[in-house]
This record gives sequence, C-alpha cells and structure tokens, in this order.
Amino acid sequence: MDDNGFDWGTFLRRWQDEWVPSEDEAMELAEGDTTLADLALAAPPASEGEVADAERRLGTRLPPSYRGFLLASNGWALRDDSIYQLGAAHEIGWFGDPFSMTPMYRESLDERATEQQVLLAGMWERALQLETDSDMSYALLDPGDTDEDGEWALYVYKGWSGEYPARYPSFRAYMQRRYESFHAERAQLPEFVNDTTRARDADVARAREEALSGRWEAARELLAVARRYGRPGAWGMLGQLDVLAQGVGHAGATFGGLVADPRCTDELVPVLALARARDSRPHLGAHRFPLGVETDDGIQAAADAILARVRDGSYRYAPDGDFGRAVAEAREAARWGDTDGAWRVIRAALPSWSPPAPGLLAPLGLLADPVLGPVVTRERGRELLATPRAGRTGTAPERVPDLDPPGLSWLAESQRWNAPFGSYRCLWVEGVEPEALPGLVGQDEGAGLTAPPVRPAGWFPHDVKQRRDGEELWEDRAVVAVGRTGSGWAFGFDPAARTRGPGRLFVSPAAEASRGGGRAVVLWVCRGRDDMPRVFHLSVAERGEELYAYTLRGTDVERSGDVPAALDPERVLSGVGDADRERRLLAAVEGEFGLSLPRHALAEGILPELTTRSWNRAPREGEVFAYATVTVSPR
Repeated sequence: MDDNGFDWGTFLRRWQDEWVPSEDEAMELAEGDTTLADLALAAPPASEGEVADAERRLGTRLPPSYRGFLLASNGWALRDDSIYQLGAAHEIGWFGDPFSMTPMYRESLDERATEQQVLLAGMWERALQLETDSDMSYALLDPGDTDEDGEWALYVYKGWSGEYPARYPSFRAYMQRRYESFHAERAQLPEFVNDTTRARDADVARAREEALSGRWEAARELLAVARRYGRPGAWGMLGQLDVLAQGVGHAGATFGGLVADPRCTDELVPVLALARARDSRPHLGAHRFPLGVETDDGIQAAADAILARVRDGSYRYAPDGDFGRAVAEAREAARWGDTDGAWRVIRAALPSWSPPAPGLLAPLGLLADPVLGPVVTRERGRELLATPRAGRTGTAPERVPDLDPPGLSWLAESQRWNAPFGSYRCLWVEGVEPEALPGLVGQDEGAGLTAPPVRPAGWFPHDVKQRRDGEELWEDRAVVAVGRTGSGWAFGFDPAARTRGPGRLFVSPAAEASRGGGRAVVLWVCRGRDDMPRVFHLSVAERGEELYAYTLRGTDVERSGDVPAALDPERVLSGVGDADRERRLLAAVEGEFGLSLPRHALAEGILPELTTRSWNRAPREGEVFAYATVTVSPR
C-alpha cells in the first residue's frame, strides 16, 4: 500500500490479468509478427535503490503516485494510446523544451490569463519526460504544478494534433484514465468479461433503479464512471439525464446504441431532431439525418419523418396510457398560454409513466413537442428527474415555482419581451374562445390560426415583422400571438410593434373585436427614452361600439367617451414618478378588467399566431400619407 492507501501492485496486476489484444493487436498476432510475450504490459518492480538513484540523478524526489508505480512496475506498455511505453526509473529525464514551446505559450498570456495558463506556459522547461516510445507524443510530469499531497500534474502532449496538452492532476489519475480507456476500447469484444466489467454492469443496473426512483444525481455518478469504461447502456442513460438536467441545447447530446432500438424511437429521436432543427447551419438540411449509430432502414425512415414534423412544427408527443392522456390535457392548456397549469398536469402524471424499453429513464419526447417542450424548463427537467416514475417509490421533490407572474405589471419590469423596439400592443376579447379571433379581427377571410415555426436556439419574440406583399404603405397589420387568460378572455399579443404607436390614421380594433357580444380591450405601449412610456393607449368597446379611449403622450391626454375614474390617467398617475408610470397604468387596467398575459408562453413562442386587419384606416380623400425608410450603408 502507498499513494494514500492506493495499492499499485493490485491495480497493475488486475490490468495485466484483464488484458486481451485489441482488434489491431489480434491481427498482429495472427500474422505472426508479434507474440503474446511481446505484448506484456508490466515490467519487474524497481527497487528502492533504483528509484533513489533516479532521484539523485534528477535532483528531486519523485511525486508519491509515480514513485509508488515504479516500485510496483518499472515501466509500462500503454498499447492503446499515442504513448506506447513508459520508461523505467533509469530511463526518465528532464524534457528541456527541445521544441521551444515556452516562448510560444508565454506570448499568448495577458492580464486575463488564468493561473493554469501561466503554469502551462512554464511547464515545458521544467517537466520530467516519462515516455520512451510514442507517436510524436510526450508524457510530462510538472514539478511546478503540484497539489497538497505533493502530486505533480501530468500533461500528455500529442505533437501532431495541434491541440493543447491534456492535463491530469497526478500520475495516478492518468493511469486510471488509461485503464478506463483500455476497457472502453474492448467493451464490444464478446470475450472481454472480467470482474471489472461485471462490477460496472452492475453499476449500470443500479443506476437505472436509482434514476427511476428519483435519485438521478446518484445515478449520474454511477453512469459517468460506467461510461468511461465503455459499458453498454451507460452512454444512452447518461445522455438522457444530461438532456433533462441541462436542456436540449447542451453540447453533445447523444444516446448511444439506444437509438437503434425501435422501442426508443418515439422518446429519443425527436430530441435529436429538435437539436438538428434548431441548428441554423444551412448545409445540415441537405444531408441525411445522422443518428450517431448504425440503424436499420425502418428506424432511419422513422427518424427522417420525425425530423420533418419537428421542423414544420407538426410533431406531437403522444405516449400511451394514463400518461399519454395527461400529456394531451397538458398540451391543451399550454397551447393557449397556461404553461404553469400544463406543468402541474404533467407533474401529477409522472409516476404513471412507464418506459417502453429497459434503457429509457424518462419521457424525453416531451422536449421535442413544440407546445410542451418549452414548458419543461431546465429546472422542471430536474424536478422531473427527481420524481419517482414507473412504479418506483421515493420522496417527491420540492416543487419548482410557477413561471408566470400574475396580471400585467411584469410587462414594465423587463425589456426582454420587446427590446430593442420598445413597443408592445395587445387585444383582449371577453366571452369568446381564441379560435374566434380570426373571424373578428383577422386579415384574411376564413383564415385560421397559424402555429409558430420551430425557433432557432437563442430566439426571442421581438423579431421585426417584415412588410408583406400586397400590403399598402399605410397599413399596420399586427402579427399577434393568440391565447387565453386565466379569467377566460381571448387575447392577441404583438411584442414587436414596428410603428411609433397610434397615429393619425389609427383605428382601434376593439369595436370590431367586440362584435361577439362581450367587451374588448386594446392596449398599446411605446417606450421612449430610458424605457419610459412615450405613448400609452387604452380603448374599450362592447357589442361593436367603442365605449371610451384615451391616448397618453407624455403628459398630454387625448380622450373620447367617459373614461372610468379607476382608469383615468391623470388620477392613476397622480404623485407617481416617471419610473412607475407604466406599472401604475398597467395595474389600473389589470384591476378594472382582471386581465393578464402568460409571460413564459409569449417568451418561448408557444402560442399560435394571427395576422390582424390593419390598425390604421386608409387615408381619406385629401389626406396625405408619407412613408420614409432609412438605409445605412456600410463604410
């Protein structure tokens, strides 16, 4: 025992005993150019005297883990890496930076350089070189990069790669990683079965139970180790945990061989399709959808069809059983904006979810549904993982707070919803379903609602709406996201109004919208300097007639009809500073009508869309309408 209790002799004997030739080495043996004796890994141990002689020659005491290694095996053959042979005690020596790496690395240092970057720049001149045979690669121990146990960091530099050296905190850490890689490179060989493979496979089975019981972090630790050993199933299970814990967009989401199982197609392939659909690189659409593993033609065809549905927004996650019925109920809530209610339905149904295949750990297909995917935020994904599923028991996790703030005041708190244009406008209609809005205010006769397209990663709902063919210059058609408030009003919200607010030709759509019999409310806010509301318009109609309206520009108010005292801007804003003007006006509208808007659904682009009729009337005879554009040319 040495190196803080680590037994190098046991570790290296196990490695030697488990060794079987790789495919390349098997070919060498078959050709007769190499014998099994030539492929031995270990060497006889060095004596204390031999190690002491090396330390006197080098002028330093070797770090504990490397010293312990030499006393167990005086050298080692690393046959599966670009480092082929670690030398014996008498063969190691100072590297001396023969390729003048130090100046190059030091030139890249500036005041922002990290401590690790500074250490790496000086490593080349002071490192101890361990390898005696390699493919233009070097194993370098750095006495200037040490820890509290006296261990030296080990760097592996592959001269042909053009990459930075890989750093390991100690020689022991390096050898442990090489042992894991030795296993991973042979994991698919049928004859490669030993105590280590059986132990890691048992960890994978235990990780599955831990994950389904809600103990996903413990499961992840087991799977992370098993994956480094290349154990079947570990990669796919770990990928599922990472996608839910980190989000679909996290780097390198893969599910290993599970994708080749047709029972997993509906849960895993849509997530891969969503990641591909969100990638804006144009060349990706021209090639076959890669799944990362070899699959049969049936799975590839199903994957291509799923990718097409994900891209056009028509994909729907539809599992079987009680969980499938809950998913349908949740989608109906979320499609009109109630994402918090949708999540509560999904959360309550999670215990009923059952995996269609043993390697599946969670209902990942949710993430690719264009309506339900945005409902499962990263925090909710972790709540999902912490919830026992598939008949397992365990403690329910603490619930993630709802995402939507009540009412309307949140519109004054963050510019994410409309920056950089500083405007938003909304129409609410009482007593009608959202599907009725096209007939009340829609531009095209008989047209229905349009589902929003799949959004690229990083999308925000303030893209400028471009003028459409056939649209007159005076027209101002709004493209609104349509939904339903908690109190039952249908609404249409435009977070990217491109005009400067209600102008001379403005006609509120409230009167037309109220033809269904209930009230209609129109709100339009345009911000000016320092995000203060430059224009605040409110109009209210009922049964096809406008009841009252006002437009507040700075301190000037234009009125029509009898504005209730609770909404009168002069009364509402009495004694209010500039910073609270918008908030107070919104609070008054909210209090009078009980109105709200679903922030999360609007931010994520979940809601269907509608192009309204113009909010401007046509110029009358004798009226002049001017339209100017400004083009900035690059210098």
